[in-house]
Amino acid sequence: MKRYLFILLICQFAFAVFCQQPAESETAKRLHKTGLVNIKTVDETVVVDLKYATNDNFTGQNLYGDFREAYLQPEVAEMLANAQKKLKEKHKNMSIVIYDAARPRSVQQKMWEVVKNSDRKEYVASPSRISMHSYGVAVDVGMVDEYGNTVDMGAGFDEFTEKSQPRYEQKFLQEKKLSRQQINSRLILRNAMKSAGFRSIQNEWWHFEAMTREQAKQKYKPID
Repeated sequence: MKRYLFILLICQFAFAVFCQQPAESETAKRLHKTGLVNIKTVDETVVVDLKYATNDNFTGQNLYGDFREAYLQPEVAEMLANAQKKLKEKHKNMSIVIYDAARPRSVQQKMWEVVKNSDRKEYVASPSRISMHSYGVAVDVGMVDEYGNTVDMGAGFDEFTEKSQPRYEQKFLQEKKLSRQQINSRLILRNAMKSAGFRSIQNEWWHFEAMTREQAKQKYKPID
């Protein structure tokens, strides 16, 4: 009997160790204190793949350290959860994937240093202007299927070319540089986001904003 109890205690300990949630990073703790929320606490079905927490981004380096969570202003997180719901109502096997959400100005500065002397600077907000990401009201998203495969949008996230720009979609469709399916996938994402109240922009298919810049300035302080 004693041996059985000992084994049971060992199993319980192992379960607790392996199943416990990973500790929050210092950045996550700081964002939480400012009033932002982790999207997973609002809708756990939204996929999070922060590209700036990896080397898989235009800078080629991890800008976030051990920060892996997607944080947004509470009302924006609710809007994103609604967009996920709208998407799944029409395409139940699809899910929104977040590539970036709230972004500290210190990270924005690092991005700007990479592009400020290049033709890619139109894709990155100058720190003096303050990115909408730094107010916690902008989000970069794509879609994945039920198996976690990235849906083809014809240009990858952070692919700073004209093919990434919604304004040129019809042009590239006619030139057969974008397929009808790729554009339709962008429209599916755009429609889901817009139906939840987000605004799209004309030079990045992945970027959406929950409000105007003036509204963001009036309601929130930028994240340092």
